[in-house]
Amino acid sequence: MDVETLREKYRAFAPALNERSRRLWAAAEAKALGWGGITRVVRATRISEATVLRGLAEIEAGVKLEPGRIRRPGAGRKKAVDKDAGLLKALISLVEPTVSGHPESPLRWSNRSLRNISVELEALGHPLSHRRVADALRDAGYTLQSNCKAQEGRGHRDRDAQFRYINDSAVAFLARRQPVISVDCKKKELVGNFKNAGRQWRPKGKPRRVKVHDFLVPEDGKAIPYGVYDLTRNEGYVRVGIDHETASFAVRTIQRWWQLMGRRAYPKARSLLITADGGGSNGPRLGLWKWELQRLAEATGLTITVCHFPPGTSKWNKIEHRLFSYISANWRGRPLTSLVAIVSLIAATRTITGLRVRAEIDKGQYPTGTKVPEAKLARVRLRKHNFHGDWNYTIRPETSRNR
Repeated sequence: MDVETLREKYRAFAPALNERSRRLWAAAEAKALGWGGITRVVRATRISEATVLRGLAEIEAGVKLEPGRIRRPGAGRKKAVDKDAGLLKALISLVEPTVSGHPESPLRWSNRSLRNISVELEALGHPLSHRRVADALRDAGYTLQSNCKAQEGRGHRDRDAQFRYINDSAVAFLARRQPVISVDCKKKELVGNFKNAGRQWRPKGKPRRVKVHDFLVPEDGKAIPYGVYDLTRNEGYVRVGIDHETASFAVRTIQRWWQLMGRRAYPKARSLLITADGGGSNGPRLGLWKWELQRLAEATGLTITVCHFPPGTSKWNKIEHRLFSYISANWRGRPLTSLVAIVSLIAATRTITGLRVRAEIDKGQYPTGTKVPEAKLARVRLRKHNFHGDWNYTIRPETSRNR
């Protein structure tokens, strides 16, 4: 068999050969060709003569390996920690001072860079490239990990009881076909060509170019999205303000939801249940919040009941994971270049479960620091509930008619 024929034969077999089978094939061909076979195989395949000779030796010795193995156990390049007895101890001594996690955990992690560790190891007499440092750390049980939110603040002793109270109140309202809404303010967003978290489909190599630094542009301002989520109808209403997040802005948003969506959906409603977290513009300690709710009750004729979530549990508020999360997913990776763009993206939010959202811009002024006189607070027709009246209360209008 000439060299060219042998070369064509090898090209046909090569894609299916691994390291060991290639060596044995070359040795078998050389043995079959007889005298001068090794030289012809080397010329045709460019496999080294030493490799062919090693293959012949394996054939003669009848070396057998376990199924699926290419090399004998223990073969191959030895790990750096096996060649350098003191390397692992030195590596751990460098990483250990900055180690986080439980000492008994099989996984540990370090916040030092691989290149810095490599330099310090070399200074200790253990030269090792940063790539080999990574291999050694993985072998020692270290991995790269980000922070994990797992530690909660001290929970209130009545935390679970308040959850049950909110649930029972909502069930009672829904049984009477009265509206139940969840309210909150979404994260404030800078308006402009700024980076927005997440990714979106774009032509390869053509990402959207945005500003390097996220600084407030005075003429563009910031967007303050306050939302109302209707638990019964799976509908949302978001009012995007441009001034401040105050109780007046929050209640104004609820009032607009009632005018645009709630009144039409619940024409026979006489009461309204609002679930809200325990801070921000709708906090239970704010006199302005309660005064504005009294004004809302007067304007609508609704008896308004409010149930607040216990401190540190706002993420259980329905609006967070039934409305806001989908809005964030809908505009991920898209710069919020204008208020119009923000409102359009919010209103375009849809889910397979039927979520629909309406959004508007509110250019009104809502100054902070507004104090409600005691005389006005005395006019608030507020009745505290027997269970945690600081979290659960009802505000009644002067008149009972529904406007």
